[in-house]
Amino acid sequence: MVYGIMRNLTLMTDLYQLTMMQGYFKSGLIERTAVFDLFFRAATQINYAIAAGLEQAIDYIQSLKFTKDDIKYLKSLKLFDDNFVQYLSTFKFTGDIYSVEEGEVVFPNEPILVVKAPMGQAQLLETTLLNIINHQTLIASKAARIVEAAGDSQVVEFGLRRAQGPDAGIYGTRAAMIGGCKATSNVLGAKLFSILPKGTHGHSWVLSFENELASFRAFADSYPDSCMLLVDTYDTLKSGMPNAIKVFKELKAKGHKPLGIRLDSGDLAFLSKRAREMLDKEGFNDAIIFASNDIDEHLIEQLKLQSAKIDVYGVGTRLITSQDMPSLGGVYKLAAFEKEKGNLASVMKFSNSDLKMTNPGEKNLYRIYDGNDNMAFADLICLENEVVDSPLVLTHPYDRWKQTVLEKFTARKLLVPIFKKGKLVYKVPTLSQTIVFSENEKKHFWTEYKRIIRPQVYKVNLSDKLYELRQSKIKTRQ
Repeated sequence: MVYGIMRNLTLMTDLYQLTMMQGYFKSGLIERTAVFDLFFRAATQINYAIAAGLEQAIDYIQSLKFTKDDIKYLKSLKLFDDNFVQYLSTFKFTGDIYSVEEGEVVFPNEPILVVKAPMGQAQLLETTLLNIINHQTLIASKAARIVEAAGDSQVVEFGLRRAQGPDAGIYGTRAAMIGGCKATSNVLGAKLFSILPKGTHGHSWVLSFENELASFRAFADSYPDSCMLLVDTYDTLKSGMPNAIKVFKELKAKGHKPLGIRLDSGDLAFLSKRAREMLDKEGFNDAIIFASNDIDEHLIEQLKLQSAKIDVYGVGTRLITSQDMPSLGGVYKLAAFEKEKGNLASVMKFSNSDLKMTNPGEKNLYRIYDGNDNMAFADLICLENEVVDSPLVLTHPYDRWKQTVLEKFTARKLLVPIFKKGKLVYKVPTLSQTIVFSENEKKHFWTEYKRIIRPQVYKVNLSDKLYELRQSKIKTRQ
C-alpha cells in the first residue's frame, strides 16, 4: 500500500505476459498447474541478500482484478480475442504461494518465493512480483552491508531526494529499515511505516542568516533539546566547530543538552577526530558526531580503519540507488508444469551458461544449524516431499565429492505458506516485528560470511534427489 491505499497493479505487467496467456488460453493450457520459482543469481557484489517486499507482494495479489477500464483498454489494442478478454474480466487468483519471510537471509539460486497456480495466473504474476521483490530485496541487502560495516555506529537512511521516483523512495526507506537502518529522513515513509524520522538542517539554513553563529543560535533557540549543528558550511575546524561549541555552552547554561554536530564534506576521518577532541576538551563528551556525504560500506570500512570518531552515518545516494549494484538480478522461472492433464512434470531451463540453468521440480528450502552452537551451517535445497533426517549428508551442488556429515543439527523450513487456494493464510507481521526478526536471523551467521571484502562462501547444497533429477534432465534435455 502507498498513501494508505491498496493499489490495483494488474496491468503493471509486460505485454508478453498477456500475449502468452492468450496463447495458453487458445492451447487449452491456461488452467493447467504450473510451479514458478523466484530467486536471484550469483553476483560479484554480494554473497547474501535480505529478502524484502513480501507485504507489498501480498497487497498486489489481493488487489488483482481487471477493471472495466482495463478491459476497455485491452480491447482497444486489437491484440486479444473476445473469448480471452471475457476470461480476463472474471480473473482472480486461486493458487498457492510459499515464501521466505521478510528479513530472512537468502543466498543465490535459493527459491525466495514459489507460485503454484493455474498457468495463466502464475504467468501474469511474474513481472510485478519481480518488480516488488527485486527492488526491496536489493535495498535491504545494501543496507545490511552498510550496517554491518558500521558496527556499533548507527545508520540513518537519507536517500529520498536521490531515489528514482516516489515509490522507490518510499519503499526504499521501508527496505532500508529491514536491512538494519535505525531511522530515516523520509517523513512520508516514517508516517506510513511507523519509523522514526530524523534530520538536522541544511547549508541553506546557515547561509540564510547574517553569519554562521547567528544561524546556530537561531536553530538552538528552536530546538534546544535536540540541537545538532551542521558545521562545514564555511570552515569546519576554524569556524563551524568553535561556533557550535559556543552555542552548546549557551544551551548548557540554560539547562539544555546539545545533541551534536554533523559533518558533510572533507576528510571525515581527520575532521571527526579533531571535532571529537574539541568537543571533549569543552566537556561535551556525550555530543554525537554525525557524518554524511556519499557514504557506503566501503568508505565506512576505511573510516573505521583510520579510527574515525563517527557515531552515526547518514547514508543517501549510494544506499537508496544501491549504486555499485543497481539491480538484484532476480528471476522467475518455471520449475514444473502439467503438460499432460493430471501429471505435474519437472521442467528445467537449459543454457550455454551454467549460471542461467535452473533447478527443476517442486522444491523446499531448509536452513541447517549446527547443533553445538546454533549457528547457520548450510542451506539445503531439496525436492518438495523430502524429509531431513539424521545423519544428514550435505553435498556440494556440483562437486559431489565434497561432503559433510552432520549427526547433531536442527533444520528449519524457510518457505512458509502465504496463499492457499487463493486465500491469504499468512499473518503479515508489522515492520517492527520484521526488523527484529531480521536482526535475530543475521546473528546466526558468522561474521566471516558477512564481511564486505572476500567473504567466506556459505554452503548452499542440493539434495541427492534434486541433483539426480537435474542431471537426468541435462542428459535427456527434456
